[in-house]
Amino acid sequence: PDLGRRFAERKRCADLECSMLMCRGKAVRDFKGPDCRFVNFKKGEAVYVYYKLIGKSTELWAGSVGSDFGYFPKDLLEINHNYSNEELELPTDVSLTCS
Repeated sequence: PDLGRRFAERKRCADLECSMLMCRGKAVRDFKGPDCRFVNFKKGEAVYVYYKLIGKSTELWAGSVGSDFGYFPKDLLEINHNYSNEELELPTDVSLTCS
């Protein structure tokens, strides 16, 4: 299916609004995203995960670093704390857009 502006059709979240933290981790290396939908970080920074894309783009998660929010490759995160063991599978909305 044509996902248009979405990276994936479904996502996993800790709650229905995807507003609760799922986990926290430490960046294993620097990351600079290809556009403003991605969050940039430096090795060693704390990254907070709010949802995980599933389906077409299983390699992307969404989270925050400081006050910045966006997508990042899950492989760049070393998980060091889980906030929730429950994961709800929900449809994705339109992906974050660049302004």
